[in-house]
Amino acid sequence: MKFELKVARGAEIASLTLDATDSLQAQLLAEAQGYSVLAAKALGQVSVFKPFARSHFNLMLFSQELLALLDSGLSLVESIEALAEKEHQAESRTVLEQVMKSLFEGLPLSGALERFPAVFPALYVALIRSSERTGDMVQALSRHVTYQSQVDAVRKKIVTASIYPVLLLAVGGLVILFLLTYVIPKFSAIYESAGTTLPFMSQVLLAWGQLLQNHGSSVLLGAILIAASVAFLLSRQSMRRAAMVQILRIPVFGETWRIYQLARFYRTLGMLLRGGIPLVTGMQMVSSLLQPSLRVSLASVEQQVREGQSLSSAMEEHGMTTSVALRMLRVGEGTGSMGEMMERIGAFYDEEISRAVDWLTRLLEPLLMVIIGLVVGVVVVLMYMPIFDLAGSIQ
Repeated sequence: MKFELKVARGAEIASLTLDATDSLQAQLLAEAQGYSVLAAKALGQVSVFKPFARSHFNLMLFSQELLALLDSGLSLVESIEALAEKEHQAESRTVLEQVMKSLFEGLPLSGALERFPAVFPALYVALIRSSERTGDMVQALSRHVTYQSQVDAVRKKIVTASIYPVLLLAVGGLVILFLLTYVIPKFSAIYESAGTTLPFMSQVLLAWGQLLQNHGSSVLLGAILIAASVAFLLSRQSMRRAAMVQILRIPVFGETWRIYQLARFYRTLGMLLRGGIPLVTGMQMVSSLLQPSLRVSLASVEQQVREGQSLSSAMEEHGMTTSVALRMLRVGEGTGSMGEMMERIGAFYDEEISRAVDWLTRLLEPLLMVIIGLVVGVVVVLMYMPIFDLAGSIQ
C-alpha cells in the first residue's frame, strides 16, 4: 500500500511516497531516512475499518524478551540491539531499530518509546520512566508481564466461552438460510402449480420463497449493503458508544461489564502505584481504560482525593467499588500497601468475572439451541402444513 508523506529535513519541506503496510510503518521508514514526518495519508485506498486497525508490534513478547535479556546481565542497548537483529517482521524490526537509534542519541528508554505512541501505550511508557528513576527496570518489566498475562487470561476465557455460542449461531443461521433460499422456493413452485388454498402463515413464507426465487440477486445485494452500512456505523466512535450504552442497560450483562472495567482499573492502577507513580497521576493515566460513565465518576474521585478525602470514601461515594473491595481499600490505606491491595482487588474481581462468564455460557448455550430449534421447526412446519391439510381432507 502506498502512502504520501509530508516530510521535513532541516528547513526543506517535501513530499515522499513510500510502500508500507500501514501509516506507522511508512512514518518509521521516513524517519529511518532522516526525515521528520509532518503528515501522512494513504493513496488510492480508504479503509472503513481503520478505527479497528492495530499495530502488529507484539508488546507482550517484547517485554518478555527484554526482561529475559536484562535479567541475564546484558545492558539495555545490547538487549534492544539483540532484539532488533533477531526480528523478522519488517514493522517490528523498524520500531526496534528506531528505538536503538534514539538510545544512541542519548535518550532514555522511556523517551525513545514515547516517540511511538501507536506501539507503546502511555501506561507502558510511564511505568518504564518510573523504573528509570528508581533503577528497578527488571522489576517493572516483570510487573508488566505479570499484569498483561493476567489480563490476557481473563480475555482468553471470555473469548473461549463465546466460541460455542457463536458456532451455534453460525450453523443455525446457515441452516435457516438454506431453508429460506433453496427449500422454500422449491415448495413455493410446487404449491403454486397445485393451486391449493394455503394457510396465511404458509402464504407469507412461500411469498418470501418466491421473492428469493425471482429477485435473489437484488435481495443479496440489499443484504450486502445493509451489512456494509452496519459495519460503517460501527466504525464510528459515537455509534459504538451509543450501542454500548444500550447494551449496558441489560441488567446482568451491564453489571458484569462494569465489574470487568473495575477489575482492569484496579489492577492497572495497582501496577502503576507499585511502580512508584503517584495516586492522582495514576488515576489520570488509567482513565482512558474506563467507559464514559465510570470515567466521569473517576474524575469526581480524583477531585475529592486532591481535596484531601480518602480514596476509599471517594470511591464508595461515586459507585466505583463494592463492599468487599471497599474493605480491602481501607486495609491498604491503613497499611500503606495500596498498590498491592489494588492488584488483589483486581484478582478478586477477575474471579467474579470468571464465575459470571461460566454462568452466562451455561445459560446461553441451551437457550440458543432452543431458539434455533424453534425457528427451524416453525419454518419446516409452515412448509409442510398444506400437505398436512391435504392428508386430513383425504381421510
